[in-house]
Amino acid sequence: MTRHEERELALCLLFEWNSDRERSLTEIYDTAKEVRDVEESAYVREILAGIEAHVAELDALIDEHAKGWKRNRISRISLSTIYIAAYEMFYCDKIPTRVSLNEAIELTKAYDDEKAYAFVNGVLHALGSKAPQKD
Repeated sequence: MTRHEERELALCLLFEWNSDRERSLTEIYDTAKEVRDVEESAYVREILAGIEAHVAELDALIDEHAKGWKRNRISRISLSTIYIAAYEMFYCDKIPTRVSLNEAIELTKAYDDEKAYAFVNGVLHALGSKAPQKD
């Protein structure tokens, strides 16, 4: 799988998790592998485990930078892409912030409403300005 495909898979699994937070992301991934023949990916596991481990911090960052929006009003696709990019920006030293931002915008354009990417772009640019500089 390419890194883009791994993010795409993580997006699908996070979308499901944002609908049913009673199950862990690991459980959702394991079930998807079993039932839907989804590939194993160390990077997808890292993203999911990282988001789950830092969800409170990520939620606080999203709440602070999604001006005028409550998390429960953000589409699950947009929220999932923001989680992935925010996790990469703040917790993945090897991935440049601009790469995380661009990937999130591409995923949002591909899977969400045509106007959603402007919102995601705004939130992620605000988050990016607070993220550790690695570029």
